[in-house]
Amino acid sequence: MAVPTYACPEALAPKELLSPNGRQLMAIPATQIRRGMVIVFEGDPCRITEFRHHTPGNLRAMVQAKLRNLRTGSNFEHRFRAADSVEPASMETHELEYMYDAGGTYHFMNTENYDQLEMEEEALGDNAQWMQPSMKIQAEFYDGRAVGIRLPNTLTLEVVETSPVMKTATKTASQKPAKLENGATVNVPEFIGTGDKIRVNPNTGEYQERAK
Repeated sequence: MAVPTYACPEALAPKELLSPNGRQLMAIPATQIRRGMVIVFEGDPCRITEFRHHTPGNLRAMVQAKLRNLRTGSNFEHRFRAADSVEPASMETHELEYMYDAGGTYHFMNTENYDQLEMEEEALGDNAQWMQPSMKIQAEFYDGRAVGIRLPNTLTLEVVETSPVMKTATKTASQKPAKLENGATVNVPEFIGTGDKIRVNPNTGEYQERAK
């Protein structure tokens, strides 16, 4: 008589992991990753920016993903096998108020508990140029450390340098580069002149409208 076989309970049980703050996390199959999810990859928190399920011919299914390392800011691609497990990162979000910059070190205050913390310019990346005193931002924390920030969708800044306004300029005219008070350069309509205040989206670096 055939002897029945049973799967080992350990093989069926989902993998349990510990987050940096000691809380239990559950590893998930790579096939369950979604855009915007933050996972731990090679020890760093990385956000999934794009993903695509792929089954080439008779080969096993896989997930092709684009990721952004939240600690270094670098973007890269990785191919996960369907059998791979990934670890969701335990992230916390806090509101910070930007205070000042001292030699490339940016100082912030946590608006919830008034703790002060520092972030290096390298960690802020392109976001550093948009920092303004008293600006409120959302910061993502991993392992008790800020690893990324989210800027407001609109900032009002003064144009300090651009080519003269053309007399024939209209709202549908072509664009020209303009240097802003924070040193950033954006493309603006021809009717915008030096001294004008404009609204820009710091996340995309795009001109929105002239400020009233």
